[in-house]
Parts: sequence; C-alpha cells; structure tokens
Amino acid sequence: MSAFGPKFDRLASILERDQSGIELRSDPTALAPERMLVFEVRGSVQSFINSIRRVPGLELIDEEELDGDAQDREPTVYLLVPDAQALSNIASLWFRWTQGEDLGIGFAPWRDVFATLRNIRPWGPQDRVQAEERDIIAEEIAFRADAERIRLEIELVYRASEARADESETDLRNVIIAAGGHVISRCRIADIGYHAILAELTVVMVRSIINMSPESIVGLDPVMYIRPQSIATTIEVGEAEDTAPEEPLVVDRSPILALLDGVPVAQHPLLAGALVVDDQFGLEPFAQVTDRHHGTAMASLIMCGDRNKAEQRLGRRLHLVPILGANDRFPDDRLIIDMVYQAISAMREGDEPSAPDILIVNISLGNSRKPFQGRMSAWARLIDRLSYRFGILFVISAGNHTAPFAIPGFANFGQFERSEDAQRAREAMFAVGRLVAERRLLSPSESVNSVTVGAVNVDAVSPADRRLARVNVDPFPNLTTPNPSSALGPGFANSVKPDILMPGAKEYVSFVASGATLSVRPSGPARAHGLKVAAPPRNGVESVEHFTNGTSAAAALASRACHQIHDALETAYGDAFRSLNHALRATLLKALLVHTASWPPAASQLIKQVLGPSDNRQHVRQKDNIRRFLGFGLADPDAAVACTEDRATFWATGTLPREQAVTVQVPIPICINGQAKLHALHATLAWFTPVLPGRQSYRAVRLTLTESDELFSLRVDAAKAQPDQNQGRRGTVYSRRWEGAQAPVIGTNQVVTLTVRREPDQGPVIDEPIPFALAVTFAMPGVTQIYEEVRARLSIAPRIDVR
Repeated sequence: MSAFGPKFDRLASILERDQSGIELRSDPTALAPERMLVFEVRGSVQSFINSIRRVPGLELIDEEELDGDAQDREPTVYLLVPDAQALSNIASLWFRWTQGEDLGIGFAPWRDVFATLRNIRPWGPQDRVQAEERDIIAEEIAFRADAERIRLEIELVYRASEARADESETDLRNVIIAAGGHVISRCRIADIGYHAILAELTVVMVRSIINMSPESIVGLDPVMYIRPQSIATTIEVGEAEDTAPEEPLVVDRSPILALLDGVPVAQHPLLAGALVVDDQFGLEPFAQVTDRHHGTAMASLIMCGDRNKAEQRLGRRLHLVPILGANDRFPDDRLIIDMVYQAISAMREGDEPSAPDILIVNISLGNSRKPFQGRMSAWARLIDRLSYRFGILFVISAGNHTAPFAIPGFANFGQFERSEDAQRAREAMFAVGRLVAERRLLSPSESVNSVTVGAVNVDAVSPADRRLARVNVDPFPNLTTPNPSSALGPGFANSVKPDILMPGAKEYVSFVASGATLSVRPSGPARAHGLKVAAPPRNGVESVEHFTNGTSAAAALASRACHQIHDALETAYGDAFRSLNHALRATLLKALLVHTASWPPAASQLIKQVLGPSDNRQHVRQKDNIRRFLGFGLADPDAAVACTEDRATFWATGTLPREQAVTVQVPIPICINGQAKLHALHATLAWFTPVLPGRQSYRAVRLTLTESDELFSLRVDAAKAQPDQNQGRRGTVYSRRWEGAQAPVIGTNQVVTLTVRREPDQGPVIDEPIPFALAVTFAMPGVTQIYEEVRARLSIAPRIDVR
C-alpha cells in the first residue's frame, strides 16, 4: 500500500485472509445492525452485482436472492462486516470516492462499486421505519389529540441468547412505559429469528417516530423495525338470497385440510356437521353471527365449491381455527404471527395434537398493510418454516388491490363502455400494467414453500344472470385473464408468483371519475359476476347464500382442489399412498396442483402485445411481464385427478440427501412412433426447503430437474408459453413443458430420463434429506393406446451420487 495513500489495514486484512469476513446480503433479517452498512443502489441491481464480483475477498451472497425486481424504485443491499473498524474503513473509502480522492493500492475495484450507489450509511432510523409504513402511521395519527393512543408492532433485533433478548426487550419496555405507553403482547420465535412486541403508544410518541427523531424509539439500538399494526384483508359480498337447505354432512374421518380464517356460521345448512371449529383464541363470543362473512364464505367454497355449480361436498370435515374476531378483523391485542404459530403448533405437535393428519392449510388472508417489497415478511418466514417442519402445504391468497385506477385511453365511462372488446381489453391491460410496482403480493403470499393463488375472471354464472350486469363493464370481455384487482408478482428472489391462478369470479369495473382520463375501480361481486357461497343469516332466515370474488375465494378453491387430488390418490393407490409421510404427500399435492397450470393463450398474447417489449429478441423480458400476471398459469384440477386414453400422468416421491440425485425414466409409448400430431411432455418438480433467516441464503436447498438427450427423439422443443427457464428455477416449484408436431422416432422400450438433483447447499450444510415430488404427463391427443402402454412400463432408477 502506498505510503501516501489512505490506510485501511483492517479492511485489507479481512479481504485478503478472511473469506467470510465481509458478506453482502439482500435482507437484514436476523442480522446485527451494528455490523451492517446499508448500500442504496442507483439504477440496476445487476450493475452493482457485476461490480461487486470484481472485489477480491468479498463474499457475495447467493446472487439469485440479491437480484432485485426491475420495478424496485430504490433497491438496497446490506454489507455485513466483522467489526466497527472494518465498517469504518469502508465508510472512509466511500467518503474519499465522493471527494474525488485516490482510494489507494488494492482498492481500485471499489470505484466501480461506488459508481452504482446513491449512498452508503450505517443502519439507522430510516431503516427501522420504511417510507410506505411511515406514511400509513402518519395517516393514522392525523387529526388525533396528543394523548390519544395507537398500536404499533415493534420488531427487535433478534439475539440468539435469551438473556440478551430479555435484556433488550426489558430496556424497550421501560422506554415505552416511561413515555406513557404500554406493551400489549409479545412473541419470540427462534426458528425464524423473530422477536416482537405489540405496543400502545401516545400520538406524541408516534409523531416523534415518524419524524425520525433519534431520541425516540426509532433511535434505539434494540429496535429492528417499527410497523403499523397488521390489518386483515377483507372480502366483498353482495346480493344475498335464500337457498334450499341440505342434509347435514356426517363424517368421522380425521380432517386433512385446515382453514385459518374468521369465525364461521358453523350451523349453516350447507356447513352443518362439516366443520371442526377449534376456537383456540376465544374469538367466537366477539363475532356477531350476522357479521361472520369471511370464514363462512371460505369454508363454503372449500366444502361445496362454487354454488353456481352443483358440486359434491368433500368427504371429510374441515378443521377451522378462527384468527379473525369481531367484524372479521385480526384481534387488536395479539400479533398475527404469534397466533398462526400457536394455531399450527397445536394442530401438529404436543401430547394431544388437535388435528394430527392436517396436510393442507388454507390462508385466504393477508396483511393489507404489508405489500411485498423484496424482503420476506415475518409471516412468510413463519409459513416457510412450519411447512418444512411439519410437512404442510400452505395455500395462500395473493391479495387484492381494489383502489381506483386510471385508464388513459378513455376520457369518460361512456367511451369505455362503447369501445370494441379488443380495444377495451388493451387499454385496461395497459392501465394495470402501469401499476405493477404498486400492486404487489400481500404478506404472507411471498412465502417460498407455499402455493400462492391469484384470481382469474372465471365463474359459473348463467348467461341469463350475466345480462343483469348493466351498470358495470367487463374490462376483458371474452378473455380468460387475471382480475384487475389480483396482486401481481414476482416473489422472493424474483421467483414465479403467484404460482397459479384459480377462478375468482369475473370482475367488472365501475365508474369513479372523468376528466383528462377515465378513473375506474374493480366492482364488488353480484349475481351477474360472482362465486356463490354460504352467508350469515338475515331477517331470521338461516339458509342464506350470497356472492363473493377475489384471490381469497381463488385460494379456497385451490385448497379444495388439493383435497380432491388427495382423495383421488387415496382411492387409486390405497395404502401405498396413505403410507407416505406428511411431507411426501404434501409435496405431491403441490406438484400435481401446479402441474396442471398453463398460460391462457389469449391472455398471454395480450400481455405480450401491450406491455412488450415489442422486440421479440427480448423474449425473457416479455415472459417476465407475462409471469407477473399469470405465474405458471390457470390450474385445471380435473386434469390432476383424471387420466384419459390419450394422456398419462404419473408421479414419484422421495427424499434427497446432500449432493445426491435420482433418475426417473419416463416410458415413451411405441404407439406414437411416426405420427405427425401435436404431442407434449410436461414435468413438474416440487419440494420444501428449510429456510435460514439471516444466513447466507434464505432458500437453503435447491433441487434441479434436467432432461436427457433422448428427448430429441420425441421431436419436441421447449414450449414458448411458459416462464423463462431461469425465472422458473427460483422458487420451490420447477415446471417445464416440451411440445411438437413432428413425427417422433421411437424404439421399443424407449424412455426419456429425468434427473432430480440436489445442488450443494447454500451456506451452512443441511444434513436432513429433502422431500420432493415429481409429476410427469405425456399426451398425444387422439392416440388412445398411450395410457395403457405407459402404465405397463413405469420404472424408477435407484439413487445415485452427484459427481
């Protein structure tokens, strides 16, 4: 190092010898803020990544997780350093660069890093209260007197030592009490690095927080985040009507599906005998029967489906734990993360678990105040952990955004209504496309182990009832496309989210305002556009139904589909299926549900045409826009439970120890040889990963699926209508489709080999075998011998070591 240059001995020493001394991370969760620098990125995160790679000795966390969404306006990343001296060295480097001074020998690569940044700073008040949440809190205290109180969720820096954690919590409590506030509730969950309190604070205290006063709670070292109290997402309902009662359902088999939702009308004629209501939190006395909309509607959709159709009720009871109380809201004296943790733990662990056979948990709820902005919420982290720990498939609604939005192509509602169908659809898609950064997934739907469900504009309303929609207008006539209010992806680490779409009823829009541009809002459900569900009693009548819509309803139907898939497998395979453990059955349900999903052709074309880019050489960006709306596509549960003569689906489950692989041989029927007809091979791999908050990589285990060169003989290529291959590898579902119309050249007993491989673990080694499931379908419409030929030749090769 030059004698005339700056001295950064500690930093130089770390970069030279301690290869894990400085780590770059995407999420500060469970990290120590006193060892963190916040890097505010200017423009593309990828440019920052490219520059960081050129810094010798700096350990880049998993680049996949660091790669932010292009829609992020102000991306941030976090540099974890071993001590204050090294942190000071980097801050000094930044200061010298901003002053145009020489950085010294060995530090030249930092110039390129700094050129991609807006700022470098220590963790501070602006990190403890995010801008969007600060706005919510400011709105909540507006026009309130200084002595009034509101409740906030305060997350503490997670300390592994319980003694240190207790000390930090006590210090925070004392500050709150001294300022006239008090603590309502607390929760600490070691599995996910979570420690939080629910506190009631005076408006004076809260104002000092949003003003970022270092003397307020926002300046305290033990505080990680301060957030507005969680508020549950809601559903809309409309047009109640009386219905004919049905015979009570009487079943005695243990439930496999649980619903965390509102208090239901358990004795509704459609639900009588069908529910096991486990009121762990004593919420039922506070929920007026006439206000029990959410839990009743979701239970109805799961048990009975859309009542516009005559569908059979499920053959098992539904286990329902209320987590919504009065007025279908979260209780104001509990942390929702604590409630969910206790609810699932009570079902599956302890001496007397309340629902030991639960495989599927439906959460048609979210925190309306917590859109996903690249960092995993505590609720999502909890679901990921519980999913892996207990072998449970969580099915979660993506969330709805019902705020008005502008459609620039029209000056007034009359023009919009009179426009041609194609023009109306193009302008409506353009309008929603402009809002992708504002219509994010709602917590906890960014969870990586769950299946996240968006809503598509499909229902079973009759043509006669459809004509009743005279006031509102269909923005996407004659198109199967996501509803305007359905939350958009991507998910964590730019993964495919929502995973699938399910019917959420056709969603019309209503007039809000005219002017330079037209403003509309998604309309509520009605007989003309809605899913029909059980409703609370009215006017003394118990047998009441009404209509609902949205992603909550879509998720409930997806959970119902998982139950039906389970029933079909149990019927077909008996003990061979029942003997599989929870994790294997749950991952199989996950694989088979997503396996049936595909992009609706007209919708994907519309998104491509409207949102572009128009240059077809930029097909990755085109697919990125499409999968934000469609995920893997619209699911077809019927296809998961029924084979046909010209289509065969088979499945495999197993566990993979570290750095091993298993090969699955897909038998190719000789009957397709030489037939120049459309045909396809489709494979979907699903697994549950352990998660490591605050470690090198959150998604600790990755599986990959590779096909053999034998696929060439099928004369198929990768289908264009699916997420880009790299985009599709970022979650815990990987689904690929190959198709073609040229005549296959097939020999006797020919197979295509698929290899499921466990990649080297990211960060700390995970010793546990990882549960996975694989679903594979081969089809050639019109060739009726396929099913029997494939069935006769199934085989799975033994496990092999990864070389």
